Amino acid sequence: MKGKLYIVATPIGNLDDITLRAINTLKQVDIIIAEDTRHSLKLLNHLEITKPLISYHRHNEEEKTDMILNKIEEGNNIALISDAGTPVISDPGEFIVKEALERNIDVVPIPGACAIITALMAAGVNTRSFTFYGFLSLNKKIRNKELEQIRSNRNTIILYEAPHKIINTLKDLENYVGDRKIVLARELTKIHEEFIRSNIDELIENINNIKVELILIIEGATEKTEEENNYRTRLSIMKI
Repeated sequence: MKGKLYIVATPIGNLDDITLRAINTLKQVDIIIAEDTRHSLKLLNHLEITKPLISYHRHNEEEKTDMILNKIEEGNNIALISDAGTPVISDPGEFIVKEALERNIDVVPIPGACAIITALMAAGVNTRSFTFYGFLSLNKKIRNKELEQIRSNRNTIILYEAPHKIINTLKDLENYVGDRKIVLARELTKIHEEFIRSNIDELIENINNIKVELILIIEGATEKTEEENNYRTRLSIMKI
């Protein structure tokens, strides 16, 4: 009988933010595949769980997926976890889920902490509709297209960003969307958890000493901002 692939959400900071179902699943599976086995070992030691670990990340997922799915077809139950939060969401996992389903392997989601939802809960913005872009592309052409989409999108916008790229991203956003309201969330669920509610230009001036990945939440376009964007576009054309 085939085993199953469990997609297990783990804490994003505070180690107590894990569900009973997630703990029981990690105790019951035969193998755990983890983005960084050294990092995940800290959580497993905290939970007093000892299981065989397999390293599984973006640089080896195509290479290791077949081996992992073969083990499931042999009857092993396997859990996928990421370094923090929900796997597959801007984290490794999408590839193996698709391949597992192609091979008629059951994929079972075990929900839990998710950084974008946690940030939205306390951001104080419109949460009725939002668009998640993950990390903006490093490819200039694709990145400009994403920024164009953000400029006209009326939904709340959510981005992830690395600390060493945050200033460039904020400047790109300012060039495309103007001086909109923005919320920067960092160190979520940890001792130094912080929400900075500001405007883009003020944030560029005041941000400093960033060492961890960030979540940016940007207000969506309104009729007023669309008019301002159209005016800005016309000025650019006139300059050309």
